Amino acid sequence: MTERSYFPPMHRLVFTVYPGFELLDTSGPISVFTSANRALGLSGKPPFYAIDLASPAGGPVTSSSGVAVHTRSLDECACEAVDTLLVAGAESEHLLPVLADSAWSVWLPDLAGKAQRFGSVCSGVIILARLGLLDGHRVATHWDACAPLAAAFPSVTVDPDSLYVVDGRLWTSAGVTTGIDMALAMVAQDLSADIAGAVAKRLVLYARRPGYQSQFSPLLHAQVKADSPFADLIAWILANLSSPLDVPKLAERAGLSERTFHRKFVAAAGETPARFIEAARLDAARMLLCRGLSLKSVAAEVGLSPATRFCEAFERRFGITPRLFREMHAEF
Repeated sequence: MTERSYFPPMHRLVFTVYPGFELLDTSGPISVFTSANRALGLSGKPPFYAIDLASPAGGPVTSSSGVAVHTRSLDECACEAVDTLLVAGAESEHLLPVLADSAWSVWLPDLAGKAQRFGSVCSGVIILARLGLLDGHRVATHWDACAPLAAAFPSVTVDPDSLYVVDGRLWTSAGVTTGIDMALAMVAQDLSADIAGAVAKRLVLYARRPGYQSQFSPLLHAQVKADSPFADLIAWILANLSSPLDVPKLAERAGLSERTFHRKFVAAAGETPARFIEAARLDAARMLLCRGLSLKSVAAEVGLSPATRFCEAFERRFGITPRLFREMHAEF
């Protein structure tokens, strides 16, 4: 990208970590922010994003994968302005010592209160909740932590579906890789959608996913629940979305009567065949829209022709027209 004549002021970004933290919670977003620095074309000039890793005592901190990172102490970071403060997640056995460490309650609330925005990646949200920083807010976290978080902190609204949630200054994301999606959204807010798109392209990401996209695709959700015969059928369905996919045809392919197929599919996948197929078609449609395809082409490829039928189904499910979705999320 060519150099810009305007260079925005530096943005200080601090990731807080602790022994056993999930490395990808930090390395993924950091790659996004450093790639944004490169995309700005700031050759010979200070980077836009100045990034620090911080821990209560500073020094080396070892992640769950065994890779150690160098950190600054939280009190040292507190002496400087912080624009964005993020807390990394971890498995529960690594979170428990953090929740018992008073150093976090001394420094983290102060840093979060002064930052332009603060938040977490994955289960890092539990640390923020324990410190009382999420009361009255809506948050995202890993699907496995949603129910325990909601039960332990009733004043916090847990969104079990979204990849990431923005609630005022608070930004929270679901499982590890969604930290990348959230970081891209931050880049778009701080700089521009073009810069975020250039970063996604450089990192060879399939698409910039919006925060409201579900943590589970229909395929993943069904594969978790379904037995192997239905997993094979689901793979065939996803490869043939443009074809008629009625219950008689699917039952015949599964080698079951229509009534038995319907009953067993609902038990395995948690929804009717019709609802599952529409969800699968609309999930695929979002990816096609991100590639900039016409509404007519997308409708045909996912088996929801004519375009009017597709548009009605898309807006009913996602609360946004497919045309506007394409404009917001089409790739570069």
